[in-house]
Amino acid sequence: MEYASSVGGRSGSHSLRDPDNRNHNHNTSNSQRRDRRYLRHTSEQIHKLESLFNECPHPDEKQRAQLSRELGLAPRRIKFWFQNRRTQMKVQHERMDNSTLRAENDKIRYENIAIKEALKNCICPNCGPPLNEQNYFDDQKMRLENLHLKEELDRVSSIASKYIGRPISQLPSISPIHISPLDLSMGTNFGTQGLLGIGARVGAGVGSSLNLDLLQGTNNNSMPMLPYQPDSISEMDKSLMSTISTNAFEEFLRLFHTNEPLWVKSTTNSKEFLNLETYERMFPKENTRLKNPNVYVESSRDSAVVMMNSSRLAEMFMDANKWKEFFATIVSTARTIEVISSGIMGSKNGSLQLMYEELQVLSPYVSTREFYFLRYSRQIDQGTWAIVDVSYDFPQNNQFSMQLFSHRFPSGCLIQDLPNGQSKVTWIEHVEVEDKTPPHRFFKNIMYSGLAFGAERWLATLQRVCERTACLMVTANPTHDVGGVITSSEGKSSMMKLSQKMVTNFCANVGTSNEQRWTTVSGLDEVVFRVTAHKSTNPGQSNGAVLSSATTIRLPIPPNIVFSFLKDGRNRPKWDVLANGIPMQEVAHIPCGSHPSNCISVLRPFNSTMNNDMLILQESFIDSSGAIVVYCPVDLPSINIAMNGEDPSSIPLLPSGFSITPDGQDEQGGDGASTSSNTGRSIGRCSGGSLITVALQIMMNNLPSARVNVESVTNVTNLLSNLIQNIKASFNFPS
Repeated sequence: MEYASSVGGRSGSHSLRDPDNRNHNHNTSNSQRRDRRYLRHTSEQIHKLESLFNECPHPDEKQRAQLSRELGLAPRRIKFWFQNRRTQMKVQHERMDNSTLRAENDKIRYENIAIKEALKNCICPNCGPPLNEQNYFDDQKMRLENLHLKEELDRVSSIASKYIGRPISQLPSISPIHISPLDLSMGTNFGTQGLLGIGARVGAGVGSSLNLDLLQGTNNNSMPMLPYQPDSISEMDKSLMSTISTNAFEEFLRLFHTNEPLWVKSTTNSKEFLNLETYERMFPKENTRLKNPNVYVESSRDSAVVMMNSSRLAEMFMDANKWKEFFATIVSTARTIEVISSGIMGSKNGSLQLMYEELQVLSPYVSTREFYFLRYSRQIDQGTWAIVDVSYDFPQNNQFSMQLFSHRFPSGCLIQDLPNGQSKVTWIEHVEVEDKTPPHRFFKNIMYSGLAFGAERWLATLQRVCERTACLMVTANPTHDVGGVITSSEGKSSMMKLSQKMVTNFCANVGTSNEQRWTTVSGLDEVVFRVTAHKSTNPGQSNGAVLSSATTIRLPIPPNIVFSFLKDGRNRPKWDVLANGIPMQEVAHIPCGSHPSNCISVLRPFNSTMNNDMLILQESFIDSSGAIVVYCPVDLPSINIAMNGEDPSSIPLLPSGFSITPDGQDEQGGDGASTSSNTGRSIGRCSGGSLITVALQIMMNNLPSARVNVESVTNVTNLLSNLIQNIKASFNFPS
């Protein structure tokens, strides 16, 4: 298309050709007269167009029509003038930019020349002689190449240990031998056994020369010793951790939002578990799982409503101490090794931590599970948080990685706020476990069904603890006490803190944590006791030895019935060998949840002629995963300290008690599904039996050289044996 030159163009001519004139047969005189008519208005037109161009360089069709009427020009002329003017402005701007860039380029070139000249006179602080320019750049190149090779090596090693479970090119290493704290030095007659071994029989024929050496201190008040502590974490390692956690977060969200065929419901109990074939197709790994008959996968997903908001839960989950306190019945050890990222603007949003934890079942018969893992917290939107865990294997310590028998795939929880300060929590567990030793026959069902460490147990515990925390935060005094001993909300709060300390101490001394070295002692009737000892370091207690003994028995009675029997103070003379046949009455009662049996009680004997200076502090609770009854003798002055609202941390405690879990028999055909919204409903409907872990702790003072003799072990095992016999007799089971 042929169109006119721009008005006011570079040629300096103001002639405008008419693009609408397509008839070349018109005579020249008419064309010249028309051009002269346009020339009379050109300067005014140009001034008007320039001012309008500054205001709007892209006029629309309506604006061009208005200009056409005002200036007496054809709309196409105005359109082409604006096009040409925009092109001119663009060219001018490009020339100016080129000039600026050229000046900056010259400046940088001069700076480079100056730096090269300075390098020729550079002196190495270590070597002294001048550095050659070429040698300097060669050294830098080699450093970069070495850094790149190290990144590749770490990446490959990390992938291998992450997806295979252990490094590729390592032979099995010999595990370190752990010495028991109880040195049964009787030669061939009485020997120290391993965790699941069978020791000698305590009783006739055992002389008084048996001595038990104590470990220095106890794990309850000291920093836990980790199996492996990295010297330092480099920036490269942190970058790798960030990548792993981000990928785990994305996988977790897909696990949360996807249902069938990825998640399959069990036909017997409606629990959800992963279809591994579908999972491996959706999330392909570079290496397959271990082809080992002792390796199995546990996966579960469950939801519950808890009495705490999402932001507060996220804060607590990212604190290792609060995490352990929250899940004292599951987590025996928790520690933050390194904070990779502290979060955004002081919050836990985006926080990334490298952590260590040890998970337990409250029985000396079940081995713990150890994890080194990354915990990543992210706020997805207002009122929605995700806490994601994924195992992290240290690529630079392959021998240690081979000693880990548990691997956590992307797992965690999604927390969504609900009205009234509550939140909905969806929990996902996905781990791969290699059994170091076959599970004890009592625990095979609950271990292989996922009841021991599955999402149902985590949620039931979380729901119960949140209810207890809500009761602690209530400013009113909903306690019920016979003698009016708790008179203030501060007294109730102090009593709840004292009881929490008691339960935490009990849980720490029942399981098989690395800090507990059990020695196996066989009692009568094929009952196997685990015995351990440590020096007392609790505030308020005299120096001496604390001897702990625990065992697990099975009764074909539903857990809720066993729990109701053991928590009732009126039944205490039937099983407590130290009660002297006198029942207990409840003088104070503090509710700790929606279930009426979740409470703290202060008990005293009915008989007023007995020593009333000694009371029993007891806490009991039940949820869908099991029940606990923990008790401890406390003298009256100590109870008064707590009831008056003073700090109870200096009150000495030596708790004993019971852990009651379903034996898993109903998992075969009954309905054992978790109903997290109704605490204890699942356990209350169990048709199977109960696994009852019984634990006693006894203080023995004035021991020379901190050595426990055989009489002490005999006494504590006899007490435990008699207690078990009394429980069986109460349910009409013969010895």
